[in-house]
Amino acid sequence: MCTWLGVGNDPRYTPTTCFETFPFPAGLTPADTAHQRTETLDGGAVIPAEISEPNMPFPHTGRAQAATKNAASTTPNAGVATAAGDRAAPSVPRTQPPDRRNNAIAIAQAAKRLSDLRNNWLNPKEWTDSMPEVTPLGMGKSPYPDRILPKLGHEKDLAERTLTKLYNQRPTWLDAAHKALDMAVAHAYGWSDYTADMPDDEILKRLLALNLERSNRIE
Repeated sequence: MCTWLGVGNDPRYTPTTCFETFPFPAGLTPADTAHQRTETLDGGAVIPAEISEPNMPFPHTGRAQAATKNAASTTPNAGVATAAGDRAAPSVPRTQPPDRRNNAIAIAQAAKRLSDLRNNWLNPKEWTDSMPEVTPLGMGKSPYPDRILPKLGHEKDLAERTLTKLYNQRPTWLDAAHKALDMAVAHAYGWSDYTADMPDDEILKRLLALNLERSNRIE
């Protein structure tokens, strides 16, 4: 979804519509990470700094907080009403207040695992050398990742290693890493019944329900 800009009708991403309204897991929203401070964990995974301690309540107040505490995890027809009030949205399974820090750690570690596996395939150490990027004026060191260069004789080999080819092949280790990340995210939403076989339509239905639920809590 986007707006159109200029004479050429160039697409322009609309964050206020596409990103800021997305129903992220409670406590892991853009507002929670807007300060841009991070904490690096053992192993190199990064999470937002100063994230709330485990088992903090949902960041809701008043009526919304009470509704959250009483929400049933799998009760049929326990959806929220739409703005029009004439139909119910699908229910959102939920078990307990989110363990925000541990959820963030699980997601970050799964994401780093996936990233490391992909990078190891894209840029095998036996085929590549790394070189520090240029350091901008006024800075003590470069804030950018090292530049990856092919070793002599491996230029063509490295050129064949692309994300498109990797995902077309989709080896078992890549699929497993994605499933682990999906599971960590589903756990952060409180979807205790999630499996890798859950249809996309069901996931989208739950995200829509959560979006409607949160929008109705805005007073």
